[in-house]
Amino acid sequence: MTKFNDVLNIAAARAAAKNLPYAGELAPQEAFEVLQQQEYVLVDVRSKAELDLVGRIPNAIHIEWAFYPGMVANPEFASQLQAQIDKNQAIVFMCRTGGRSHNAAVVASGLGYKAFNMLEGFEGEANAEKQRTLINGWKHAGLPWTN
Repeated sequence: MTKFNDVLNIAAARAAAKNLPYAGELAPQEAFEVLQQQEYVLVDVRSKAELDLVGRIPNAIHIEWAFYPGMVANPEFASQLQAQIDKNQAIVFMCRTGGRSHNAAVVASGLGYKAFNMLEGFEGEANAEKQRTLINGWKHAGLPWTN
């Protein structure tokens, strides 16, 4: 079995253990691994303000789950997703810490997509001083990102 298949099996087992409706949960390094496959796409659901202030991942598709300020839900999320992503592509969803991306993966799965949530998100958990990127997350893992 290849490393790629091992990663997918681990992700699926995590989702099954939590009775999640989507294909799996991926740690950032695992997400990076599967995103090397042509049929996988990263959808960043953070707000535009977060992208501008914190950074972004090259080649990620951006569809806001909620709008800043106030984090008002994007009522067009499902239609924007369907307009931008082909059903033959598997989606890895990412947000700041993994919460909004979980919700996006639930919606996408309901629309018939093979969807994954990226655990830890772009910035990861906050430490005792409320600083992010020091414990876990995409940035902490040293994976590609830009300002």
